[in-house]
Amino acid sequence: MPAAGSTARMNFRLSPELKQTIESAAAEMGQTVSDFAVSTLLQAARKILHEQQVTRLSQRDRAVFAAMLDDPSMKPNDELVKAARRYRKQVG
Repeated sequence: MPAAGSTARMNFRLSPELKQTIESAAAEMGQTVSDFAVSTLLQAARKILHEQQVTRLSQRDRAVFAAMLDDPSMKPNDELVKAARRYRKQVG
């Protein structure tokens, strides 16, 4: 898992029991402890970051949002129009 030329390090201490559990899990996965630690930490970090970027709505809020999208009398504000123009210019 670690890329060739990796130079950044992370060091931490843990109990012998935790170390043994991690070593056993790494062996079960056919990975070195370092590869196992990096892949597991990276997977958890990406999940946390993804969850922070997702907006979750309640059923009521979702219904209000959908109704606003479907309402022909609703007009986009100036900032939204500008954002749409920037998007079209970038994406085409």
